[in-house]
Amino acid sequence: MQSNLFRIGCGAGFGGDRLDAAVPVVDALVASGGPACLMFETLAERTLALSQLARRGGGVGYDPHLMDRLRPILGTCLQHGISIVGNFGAADPVGAAQAIDALAREIGARVPKIFVVSGDDLMVSPHRAEIDPTLQACLPAGALPLSANVYLGASQIRDALIAGADIVVTGRVADPALALGAVAAHFDWSFDNLDLIAAGTMAGHLLECGGQVTGGYFADPGMKDVPDLANLGFPIVEISADGAMVVTKPEGTGGCVNARTVKEQLLYEIHDPAAYLTPDVVLDLTSVSVKNLGQNRVALRGARGTRRPETLKATVCYDGGFIGEGGISYSGPGADARARLAIDILRGRLAPDLQMRAQTVSTQAQMTALFDDGPKRRIATSPAGSFDLTEIAEIQNDVRVHIAVRSTDRAEVAHAMHELGALYTCGPGGGGGVRSTIRSRLYTSSALIPRDLVDASCQEWSDAR
Repeated sequence: MQSNLFRIGCGAGFGGDRLDAAVPVVDALVASGGPACLMFETLAERTLALSQLARRGGGVGYDPHLMDRLRPILGTCLQHGISIVGNFGAADPVGAAQAIDALAREIGARVPKIFVVSGDDLMVSPHRAEIDPTLQACLPAGALPLSANVYLGASQIRDALIAGADIVVTGRVADPALALGAVAAHFDWSFDNLDLIAAGTMAGHLLECGGQVTGGYFADPGMKDVPDLANLGFPIVEISADGAMVVTKPEGTGGCVNARTVKEQLLYEIHDPAAYLTPDVVLDLTSVSVKNLGQNRVALRGARGTRRPETLKATVCYDGGFIGEGGISYSGPGADARARLAIDILRGRLAPDLQMRAQTVSTQAQMTALFDDGPKRRIATSPAGSFDLTEIAEIQNDVRVHIAVRSTDRAEVAHAMHELGALYTCGPGGGGGVRSTIRSRLYTSSALIPRDLVDASCQEWSDAR
């Protein structure tokens, strides 16, 4: 029998999110006793391209933290019928499904029914020849795409859950679609009912960034104080068959849910509140009511929808060469002048056409012996464990030189970082604390792809191998 209330919790709002965030959410979903879904949103714009590169280099093409995220909650979700939907498949949804199946067997849980959503990867599309001119048009002359993925909607997620999926693994989908697919499956919503699809999309948008809506990104001490952010609770949306919803969080967790946190997330990354374009609907937020219910509960209703766009957005990533970043510090009398001289020396040593930026950052540093464990330790620890800074040396001027260089030639960047290190003895006196890194750069661009050139589908994992 269909329940009139469906709960969706969020376990991650980006690829680097807290690995234990889903545990209190799952506990709350279990305690509710009703039907529920847990979603994971782990793909930023460039994350998928990085996953493609990792896969080609012999690594995994799915979320590298996937096992750490699921291990604490997978058995509980399977035991209590809480479905899991996540775009943690990234560049290899089939590989992610295989890893999840292996994890379930390892922990002694029942074998899950896993579905994989495919069709977002335009690099292997059967329509590649027709799509290529559109992809090339959004790139600089001579650049080649490293990855091109279209944002799919919620239809395949819905179909997978209706077919009995315990877990749905996707690559690139629109973030709100992770929740919309689950809601539409539970309530058997038609995608022709645009206001309901708009409501499900709004629910997904509120959930997609994880702890942002529960006070994380909202926090600003003295202006917007949020309690216990070290134990920030992640959001849960309780949604009804008519599209009305309540945003909340697990009891006993940190953070807060109020009208202000909800409004900030509601408008986050919305180019036009009257026409937020998604693959499933154009969402109009201008008539949405937001009401504080107290006790970390906020009610929303009034989302409206109009017909979905005829094209789908694709994110295209291409090679951006290499960037090197580094720094060296100078302190004491004349530190500013020595820092500026260091920059002049570097400019004289490096190719004049090398793209380089340099700046100095000056701070008034209180020099202490905080990390000196020898007999001259000058900082005592009080019984309460706080530091007694009673013997602080005189305030010193500390200047940090920051440089950044970029080039298509890694060797050129490496040479610049080597020259930075050589300042220890070849530059002004008193330099120290040299740090440097070199990393490849990825640029992103966007293209609009006609829907009829995108072949999205869902398959049970055993059939997808």
